[in-house]
Amino acid sequence: MPDRYLTPDDLSALLSVPVETLYQWRKKRTGPPGFRVGKHIRYDPRAVHAWISEQSAAA
Repeated sequence: MPDRYLTPDDLSALLSVPVETLYQWRKKRTGPPGFRVGKHIRYDPRAVHAWISEQSAAA
C-alpha cells in the first residue's frame, strides 16, 4: 500500500474493479470508506486495508 491517499483510479487498479464500481459502492455505502478533498474523492490506505480484511473475514 502506498503512503499517500489513494485516488479512485489507484483503488480501482488495486482491487481490479472498474472505477464505476467504486462509485456504486460509495453510493450504497458498501465499499471502502472514502472522503472528499474539494471535488475529489480520496481513500485512506489504512481504511482500505481494514475494509479488505473485513471482506476476507466475512467470506
